[in-house]
Amino acid sequence: MTLPHAFDTEDSPERPKVLLVDDDEVTLMLTSEALRERGFEITEASSGERALAILTDWTPDIIVLDAMMPGLDGFDTCQELRTFAGFENVPVLMLTGLDDDASITRAYQAGATDFFVKSNQWSLLAGRLRYLLRSARTRIELERSKAKLARAQDLARMGSFDWRRSTSHLAGGLQLAPEGLRVFGFMPHEQVTLRRLLRMVPGPERRGLLRVLHEVITYASVLAIDVPVTLVDSRQRIVHVEAEPEFNEHGHSVGYTGIVQDVTDRRVAEDRIRHLANFDALTGLPNRRQLIWRTERALDHARRLGHQAALLLIDLDRFKVINDTLGHASGDELLVEVARRLRACVRHSDQVMEGALESVGARSHRTLEAVGRLGGDEFVALLPEVADESDADRVAQRILEAMREPVFVAGQECFVTASVGIAMYPRDGQSVADMMRNSDVAMYSVKSAGRNSSAIYTPQLAGRGREKLELESALHKAIERNELVLHYQPKIDVRNGKMVGVEALMRWQRGSTLVPPNDFIPLAEETGLIVPLSEWALREAARQAKIWSQSIGFNESIAVNLPSRMFERSDLVEHIHQSVSTHGVAHRSILLEITENNLMKDLQTVIPALHRLNEIGVEISIDDFGTGYSSLSYLTQLPISELKIDRIFVRDLGTSPQSQAVVTAIIALGRSLGVRVIAEGVEQLRHMETLYKAGCTIMQGFLFSRPVPPAEIELFVQGNLLPRKAPWLMPGGLERTLEPARPAGLRG
Repeated sequence: MTLPHAFDTEDSPERPKVLLVDDDEVTLMLTSEALRERGFEITEASSGERALAILTDWTPDIIVLDAMMPGLDGFDTCQELRTFAGFENVPVLMLTGLDDDASITRAYQAGATDFFVKSNQWSLLAGRLRYLLRSARTRIELERSKAKLARAQDLARMGSFDWRRSTSHLAGGLQLAPEGLRVFGFMPHEQVTLRRLLRMVPGPERRGLLRVLHEVITYASVLAIDVPVTLVDSRQRIVHVEAEPEFNEHGHSVGYTGIVQDVTDRRVAEDRIRHLANFDALTGLPNRRQLIWRTERALDHARRLGHQAALLLIDLDRFKVINDTLGHASGDELLVEVARRLRACVRHSDQVMEGALESVGARSHRTLEAVGRLGGDEFVALLPEVADESDADRVAQRILEAMREPVFVAGQECFVTASVGIAMYPRDGQSVADMMRNSDVAMYSVKSAGRNSSAIYTPQLAGRGREKLELESALHKAIERNELVLHYQPKIDVRNGKMVGVEALMRWQRGSTLVPPNDFIPLAEETGLIVPLSEWALREAARQAKIWSQSIGFNESIAVNLPSRMFERSDLVEHIHQSVSTHGVAHRSILLEITENNLMKDLQTVIPALHRLNEIGVEISIDDFGTGYSSLSYLTQLPISELKIDRIFVRDLGTSPQSQAVVTAIIALGRSLGVRVIAEGVEQLRHMETLYKAGCTIMQGFLFSRPVPPAEIELFVQGNLLPRKAPWLMPGGLERTLEPARPAGLRG
């Protein structure tokens, strides 16, 4: 309850309101005047009935009642007003002329706050009133604080308790505050013993709690513990208990006082945060942070106990293709299934956290074994104790076998394989970083060798990895240092011995070493450097076409190999146009070669670009034709000028009927489509003669010339073609062969 005015006249300009009740008119007047002079605002009533009527719509700060009045006396009036709402705690001073114990007792029983014997000591009366007002203010402030504390404890699901000690450790008296009773699901005034609370704790935890309580009580120490409990309504909660011992004047422990708090929500949140910090949100596997922590612990145990450990780095093969084709949601679905299969391949343990190992026993490190997700499509399997590398390899084979079963995602059957790299402790590294790096080296060696396998790290693999890294770094600088060069291989029309075109082949002049394309082109494609290398090749080929046009009258096309990644550029047509325009040559001077596999890899992106290139006069050749899986229906939609028969079919001509059948079919296809057919890899006269008889007259290969620098092309033309001194043009060569039954069709 709050009083309407300030209590202390010395501290506030407001005058305390007093209801003065007395049936004696003289006494009422004298008392009123005395109190008004001393700073009180007085309202008078001459009877108990009149006082109760006034109090129905007004509340004073304090009430002064004459005990002896006719009709309703002071005792009955006090008892009655205490039943009014809001008057339970209003200070009431009973005035009595009787100084006997019976009257005093009756006054208190009626609900009076204090009593005062009637006299003319007005200053004493005023002092008593001020004291009562201050006491009331203090009590109300305490009530407010208590209410605020109760509210705060209720919001925090917290309550206090007291436990008094007896001869038995866990006997004694327990007093739980109403807020504490609510924590355990009891009613506010329910009587609860410590034994009843202990029975709410599940059996396994109860035994441990009892040991802790006995130890705390024995040594009178502080208690702070989280306890799982099952409430009376069967809910499972976590209650935090804190208690401090209390001592008597002799220093002996007499009990404990403390608080209980329901911390279930906090513990759930902490567990959730801990899980998010240590486990991958998609797959539920340990994440990088947790894997590093586990590996550090595993290596510590291996070092101390003298055994080996293994780390397996698992990378999915061609996962990007599935992710890009079916979408990221399907990719996530695939990763979840892969994670499930990997968990089945090791003795996976989720609930291993910091500080939980030492209590498990001497072989506790074995619980660290797990498979986790590093990120993307990379996983790690940690084997904290293995006898030798064969144990690790067996797990790797189990993983590869688990991946062989098809995975159904987005309603489609997919197959996913993995490359596994294995590093052994202590042989392959003394730290987590060493083990991660070396397992990564072993994994990439599997990628390079064809994927879908496993490899154990060796120093030789690391050497190759360093060489690859050095090569990549040097390749970045090759364009800036003008180390790239183009060699050219002629295309010969064997009917008349004329050079009808050349193919530009990239070389890398690295110091005194001429690096062949097979040693750096795959690396360029892997790192994305193939794009600036191809841009340079287009510019250089256009420049060389201009030089040859002026020096030897060469106006045929120069073929440049174009990777499929170049078609991702929206400005490809503009770039090629800029390359030829800069050197003042016709667009037909550049012929773009794209392999059949690259063509089919992203056909919907490639087709529009090919048509735009064809519109400006750039011709297109399909390289390595016959080795891919192109649909013949697409060939009718593509603006193709040339098909190149792959060298693997040419190599077996004259010895393999199957190769000859394929070559004959390609030549017939080219004739039907009205495009040129060129055979590459022609190295022997029998190759040339067989092709010529089949109707293919344009050829390329070592029989005519190896790829050579541009200056040697001019010498080749002047020294071999013009004087007709090439071996394949000599009597007994092609001139002895029969004319082809039907020449391949030409277009353009």
